[in-house]
Amino acid sequence: MLKLPRFKAAAVQASPLYLDASATAEKAATLVREAAANGARLVAFPEVFVPGYPYWNWITDPVTGSGWFEKLVKASVLVPGPEIDVVRKAARDSGCYVVLGVNERSPVSLGAIYNTLLFIGPDGGLLGKHRKLVPTWAEKLTWTGGDGSSLRVYDTGIGPLGGLACGENTNTLARFALLGQGELVHVASYISLPVAPPDYDMAEAIKLRAMAHSFEGKIFTIVSCSTVSEEIIAAMETIVPDARARLQRKSSAFSGIIGPDGRLVGEPLIDDEGIVYADIDLERCIQPKQMHDIVGHYNRFDIFDLRVNRRPLSPLGLTEGERVAADAAEPAGFSSIPGKSE
Repeated sequence: MLKLPRFKAAAVQASPLYLDASATAEKAATLVREAAANGARLVAFPEVFVPGYPYWNWITDPVTGSGWFEKLVKASVLVPGPEIDVVRKAARDSGCYVVLGVNERSPVSLGAIYNTLLFIGPDGGLLGKHRKLVPTWAEKLTWTGGDGSSLRVYDTGIGPLGGLACGENTNTLARFALLGQGELVHVASYISLPVAPPDYDMAEAIKLRAMAHSFEGKIFTIVSCSTVSEEIIAAMETIVPDARARLQRKSSAFSGIIGPDGRLVGEPLIDDEGIVYADIDLERCIQPKQMHDIVGHYNRFDIFDLRVNRRPLSPLGLTEGERVAADAAEPAGFSSIPGKSE
């Protein structure tokens, strides 16, 4: 008889220790342990939580911002790497799954950073990673786009788990690619963006996207969004004097859990730091699919044909038949546990 998992999920809404990867990884580890102590089996973190978001792209010109790009490159992390091992250990010690947003530094290019989501198992192993496919708007000044190799759903003890970063949660085909692999638990990671146009409600927009994905796919979505700390504001004031007024705008961060009916499960967090919890019962995904199952009976695959190129892209292929494993989607030793030999 089919039995689906029930578990508690936690969505972290917090700020990093800005451009300090080691300190931010320690903060993430502390939050993992806190959430696990409160019963969470899945802990979701914001987009590029380690070590922070390049707000300078939105408030100054590219030439002025280039110095801050260099700071971010130097503060970004390799995957696997020592900063990530701190969070992996916390996941292993707590026995929970973790989805963590990081600025991932390319091991073969000093000018390439990826907006990456890491999927960590309860044994501390790295299940995989997803690199944001298309940086949004001003983000193109910072991040390199990922490839289709990371559009994956992971078979876990809490159900089929996938995720996307921020604006790509509006990418219908990317979302469908995950649903088509059986996704039932989706992590949507975001950053607070107070510098949006005046008539744009960022918190409401985040919620709307999550509701759309959950309702269309009949799945659960865990939304985790960062906040803008005093430390971030002070750093940006060194670039633009009016940065404080632009970065303190309210209704810019939303974290919460959405059910398969497209409605909130429990109460969300708006703007403030904290952790949102909700109980998830994947059996609730069954009944709604009788009406609309867009990866089953409620589609016409004889008419629509989505093909996904999951070939990893790297700067070169080696004639010996090797590939540049360090920059591939799934490096060798990816599932190893911190503290043990790679």
